Amino acid sequence: MFWAALLPAPQLSESQRLEALRGFALWCLQFTPRTSLVDPAAVSAAVVMELEASVRLFGGKRKLVERVKVEALDIGVAQLGWAPTSLAAVAIARTGQSNGFAKPLEALLDALPIEVLAPVAAHAATLSRLGCQTLGQVRALPRGGLSRRFDKELLGALDQAYGLRPEVHAWVQLPDSFSAKLELMSRVELAPALLFGARRLLMQMCAWLSARRAGVTAYTLKWCHDAMRAKTAGDGGEITIRTAAPSRSIEHLSRLLAEHLAKVELPAPVGDLELVADEVRAHEESSHSLLPDAREDGESLALVLERIAARLRPERVLRPVVTEDHRPEWMCHWQPAPEPHPRQLARCVEHPQPTFIFPNPLRLASRENGPLYQGPLQLLAGPHRVEYGWWDRVGDRPGDPGSKDHPDAGSTRHVARDYWVALSEHAGVLWIFQTRLANEESAWFLHGIFA
Repeated sequence: MFWAALLPAPQLSESQRLEALRGFALWCLQFTPRTSLVDPAAVSAAVVMELEASVRLFGGKRKLVERVKVEALDIGVAQLGWAPTSLAAVAIARTGQSNGFAKPLEALLDALPIEVLAPVAAHAATLSRLGCQTLGQVRALPRGGLSRRFDKELLGALDQAYGLRPEVHAWVQLPDSFSAKLELMSRVELAPALLFGARRLLMQMCAWLSARRAGVTAYTLKWCHDAMRAKTAGDGGEITIRTAAPSRSIEHLSRLLAEHLAKVELPAPVGDLELVADEVRAHEESSHSLLPDAREDGESLALVLERIAARLRPERVLRPVVTEDHRPEWMCHWQPAPEPHPRQLARCVEHPQPTFIFPNPLRLASRENGPLYQGPLQLLAGPHRVEYGWWDRVGDRPGDPGSKDHPDAGSTRHVARDYWVALSEHAGVLWIFQTRLANEESAWFLHGIFA
């Protein structure tokens, strides 16, 4: 088996240590669901994870070890250990070592002091009087005498650490929602400096999202002011970050948060942080290839737009969004770039679509019920009937007239049209339609131009 043990810093307070253990466990769930706490009430508590089944998924043991080593430092892991059993990994990490595969497991553990295993350390005073200072010396004692003189946990811990007995763990369950807190080591007076602690919380959130196969579209960073603050400063503040698409990229979310924190002024020093995932959506993979996509160094357009919107304000950066509407003038609308893209059903368009569409259709003259535009028009293809919008009333959409006295207020945008592809001798290929509503006069309109 392949186990890893993570230890928090020993100088943390009890509340800080428990919060750190919880954060470590959430972070480990991105690698394996087999994650557990060892001696959570002890000062030397640890988080263990079984990685044997995840080795191939992460590209082999060497790549997995390197990734865990690098990312574990960023989330505040003080010591990391590897071994064939979970208790052996914890014991090795508690002595400051890391590689439990350098020697045979028995030879490695025999040289360790008895304090590295909590069930054995509980009897340290008695064992020391028997001349036992290491685990090897305890194992050399007669098993019958050990079982009669000490509790069963001592022999059980030794057998499990040496791989002689199966290990039993209470696995950490993935929570349905994410919320994590962090007590800062020192008080922070500038908002951009909060990113150092917030990044640790973001790594936990991204790991939680990875385990759920999801991405976040909105998350909130909250902070609490120091107790020795002015009364006018308040208890704290918060900032909510939104993304255009579900994301669990730590670099993307960190850069976006940094842009927003650069515009925040703290009225008092900050001592505690909290990160909450507000809106979580399923993370849909866009690749349709059997091979992994090559990652490019440059940022995607969506990430660039989000960073610009964070600097200029979201309402100043707009992007077009295709909507599920058959009326050409309402097939697309503009929304702030950071807002999530609404979920849409795929629509198959079988008829020709023009390159340019007029915001307001141009009424055409007609002769003998035939349309005219710089001369008679020749109908090439059609008709394609569009009948839609009987429920769409003026005043329901952003930008509609707000006054009830407006002449268009309350009317509907119901349309019934026959679209045609027409050829003009001078203007080229056009997109025209003829109205078909019973209460309207039949007329021809120019709505688009093919380029």
